[in-house]
Amino acid sequence: MPRVRRSRTPKAPEGFDLVKEKLDEFEKKMREAENDPSDNKRRVESVWPIMRINHQRSRYVYDMFYRKREISRDLYEWLLEEKYADRNLIAKWKKQGYERLCCLRCIQAKDTNFGTTCICRVPKKDLEPGKIVECIACGCHGCSSV
Repeated sequence: MPRVRRSRTPKAPEGFDLVKEKLDEFEKKMREAENDPSDNKRRVESVWPIMRINHQRSRYVYDMFYRKREISRDLYEWLLEEKYADRNLIAKWKKQGYERLCCLRCIQAKDTNFGTTCICRVPKKDLEPGKIVECIACGCHGCSSV
């Protein structure tokens, strides 16, 4: 969630108008996901839409800076500082093998029973044919880079 704008927060750098509309759209989706009733869902499933929107918002900022090169470094750093995007997730995306990582919980070994990464990190070719994979942490169906 982005920080609340106060009178002391620094003004947005030049070019913020380019991404403001899309970021407001993500904010609107996030509020809907937070207020969505979690009836008839497992406890872990209620967080999945929030994780997915956070991933999409971070991927948007990442793509605008690294792939499309449409925003400046000052604006990119400001967006990370104001928590419009997840700095740690973007840092992982820059490393080889983590280009499609869905969330940071999938690579934390301490969150699993056997001290390994999540099942969604296993390449599809190494899984049994026809096996449906669903991450417990965020609900993704496979985020390995292979």
